Amino acid sequence: MSSLSMFISTLSSERTTTMNRFNSTLPVAEYLADSNVMFYLSDAVTQLLEHKEEYTQFGVNRYFAEYFNSVKNNNHVLFREYNYIGATPHNRASFIRVFWRCYRQIGKSGDLLSMLEYRSLLLLLCPDFPAEMVQSAVRIVLTDDAMDCLMSFTDFLYAFQLQFYYQEFLESLLLIYLDLLSGKSPNTVIVPTSISMEQLPAVTAEEQDGVEPSTLAQCIHALCERFKHSHPPLSCMREALEQNHKVSYYSFLMSLAKNETINQSIGALPSKAELLIDLEMDQELDKLIAQISVSPGSNSSGSAVGVLRDVQRKASPRRNIHHRRKMEVESDGSTEETDSSEN
Repeated sequence: MSSLSMFISTLSSERTTTMNRFNSTLPVAEYLADSNVMFYLSDAVTQLLEHKEEYTQFGVNRYFAEYFNSVKNNNHVLFREYNYIGATPHNRASFIRVFWRCYRQIGKSGDLLSMLEYRSLLLLLCPDFPAEMVQSAVRIVLTDDAMDCLMSFTDFLYAFQLQFYYQEFLESLLLIYLDLLSGKSPNTVIVPTSISMEQLPAVTAEEQDGVEPSTLAQCIHALCERFKHSHPPLSCMREALEQNHKVSYYSFLMSLAKNETINQSIGALPSKAELLIDLEMDQELDKLIAQISVSPGSNSSGSAVGVLRDVQRKASPRRNIHHRRKMEVESDGSTEETDSSEN
């Protein structure tokens, strides 16, 4: 089976709840749109044309094979721009998984990090990752007056997964929530058609008091109709709304972030019980640490770079040629920052 065929098959299996690639009644255009095949073909061709001199020496067939293998194996989002990693559900899930794989050891060691530190980690994987997205994820875990507090890797990761994967849905939900708090009737609440993250208002302490769950549920149902499948499962949102007599926006999101059914539906992370377990990577790290400990000329900074570089190669064995070229061009003679970001 060709790389493209394997990739299409993988995307189809991820979307079994919304479509059936063997259903003859499904229009071709709808299938292509849902699977985002044309998006990846367009990006592959664009990269090929932009870096033609480099790719032609390896051959076009090899280039496309590497590109679609990297997409299939979730490695294609490394060091790509934010517009690319957020362009499709598959890209978002892949980036969430890459972030977890790269920095799982932080959670395993029990280290607590600040919002700025988590954003720094994200910038190592995506050079233009927006601060607003990180702030929105942190607000799910912390209140506005505690944004400088430290938080665990696990808490941040699940909040980040929810915020990043369902970004547009949650942005619209926040505006609806604020409308309800201002006293508007559900029938007069208007679902926004377009909004940027910078335009989103912050939820103040007074606005955290909450609204009636039944009222919010009515608005959520209408919002889901607009977003089709780009929202958390309705059953999970109903369950979260039934837990309290009043529901605030961020307490609602915290319940969703902890929901295992939502985690499974996204498919990027393992369950919370298995989040910090990766026997293969642990064995590789033990071998590398053992090698470093007996190396006569090793120093702490150089050793750390070597460990992270080798772990990256183990975690991401397939990478398209464009990524390798970017690493060589951007290293500027110093590989410490770049190497420590790869995983």
